[in-house]
Amino acid sequence: MQQIISLWTNLEPRRRITVILATVAMFAAVLLLARMAAQPSMSLLYSGLENGQAGEIVRALDQRGVTYEVRGGSIYVDGRDRDALRMTLASEGLPRNSSQGYELLDSLSGFGMTSQMFDAAYWRAKEGELARTIASSPQIEAARVHIAHQGATPFQRDVKPTASIALTTSGDISASQAKALRYLVASAVAGLNPDDVAVIDDKGELLSLADDPSADTAATDRAQALKEKVQRLLEARVGAGNAVVEVTVETVTESESIHERRFDPDGRVAISTDTEESSNSAQNSDAGNVTVASNLPNGAGGGNNSSNSQGNETRERVNYEVSEVNREVLRAPGAVRRMTVAVLVNGVGTQGADGTTTLAVRGDEELASLRELVSSAVGYDDSRGDVITIKSMVFEPVTLLGTASDGGFAAGLNLDVMSLIQMAVLALVALVLGLFVIKPVLSGGVARVPLLESGGGGGSAGESLPALDGEIDGDEDYALPDLSMGSGFGGGNEGGGFPMIADFDGMGGGSAMDSDDPVARLQSLIEERKDETMEILRSWLEESGETA
Repeated sequence: MQQIISLWTNLEPRRRITVILATVAMFAAVLLLARMAAQPSMSLLYSGLENGQAGEIVRALDQRGVTYEVRGGSIYVDGRDRDALRMTLASEGLPRNSSQGYELLDSLSGFGMTSQMFDAAYWRAKEGELARTIASSPQIEAARVHIAHQGATPFQRDVKPTASIALTTSGDISASQAKALRYLVASAVAGLNPDDVAVIDDKGELLSLADDPSADTAATDRAQALKEKVQRLLEARVGAGNAVVEVTVETVTESESIHERRFDPDGRVAISTDTEESSNSAQNSDAGNVTVASNLPNGAGGGNNSSNSQGNETRERVNYEVSEVNREVLRAPGAVRRMTVAVLVNGVGTQGADGTTTLAVRGDEELASLRELVSSAVGYDDSRGDVITIKSMVFEPVTLLGTASDGGFAAGLNLDVMSLIQMAVLALVALVLGLFVIKPVLSGGVARVPLLESGGGGGSAGESLPALDGEIDGDEDYALPDLSMGSGFGGGNEGGGFPMIADFDGMGGGSAMDSDDPVARLQSLIEERKDETMEILRSWLEESGETA
């Protein structure tokens, strides 16, 4: 402690200020490093919330005592607790959607409620429910739905409801997605036509309903499915990346309806038979002419003639129905009209005598086998005009642009890169302040302690002090060299160095004393006169304290 006070008192005022500022800066850097090391890594919890939703989230975090930061419209929490907080807040229904649904109807009471008020609340609730459903899509951040419905109007006819959808998206909305939204809203409102629903994006542009691309979409999907099927089949033989497949499917784009009614006269069928049978019989008796003989008592004179008749008749009627064929054929677009398949296969590698590998085209037999596999996979039909082309060529090497990134060990750790950079910079600042500011100032401002002259005692130059107890008297045979604190061996006196010893006489006949090396001679002297050396050093330290 005495040495530190002595050093401080011998410093110049300018160096004292430098030391104070450097020390404060170094301690501040160390404290900041400790704070950054103890501070958790903040991760994004929610962003883009409305003021009411953000207030509810902040209130819930305050109740749990969670450390958080609000940066603009975003809320950050400790990265280790982020997922757990999201699930916990979601279980409480946070963040709540700003649009309200059917819960609006729960607060309605029958007292003082008119039908118009109930209808307005009902359609408002339906708009909120539709907005919630639309906003649940990952590509849609927010949605508003407006429905224009006239309700029951007995004095108006042909009044159709209309609707509009306003979207805030995180990307582009395709025509098919806009069509799906139209059908979603139209299906929820009775009597609403999908064409009467307008979809507006966040740019204020109307997403028009494009022409029905069902036929083209079906052809594209079918071609993609066939391409993937052939790709998997070929790569199992030639290897991944050694086959390129392109499939084109031409489909029928027009629709056709056929009604046919055909009669076949040769193919009649009896549908009913009607048979009638009739029989009649008649008997005729003739008494003859009246004569004299017929009036005789015996009656022998009269004649007696008679006749009988009988007839049968059968009538049959058969009804026939001529065979009739009614056929109605509806041909929708999408039928395959023609299909073409192009396959390019990479060459096969062959190893030469020198060990180098070269690529050569594949043989015709192998290409024929691959053609059969492709024909079976795509459903080749020659009568339809399908074409399959398979060629074997050597692929050109693909030069990758840029450099591949390898995360390494640090990628698997959940570390904040910016925090690490800040800590490294602060550590470097503290190290620079300690090594290149404080240490040079302290070492350069050390007060040189007055040294003992050859006559013994410590004082200023040219002044001889009396010898202390145990100190070596002023004897030129045992004169010690002029030493200076903080300096090394060598150099002159003017630089505060350690002057070389020219000669030590009268020390005896030791080998070290006879050496030409002054350092060795000094060491030998100190080893022989240990007690005196300790006393001299002690007296130097005491004189240094008194001088300060």
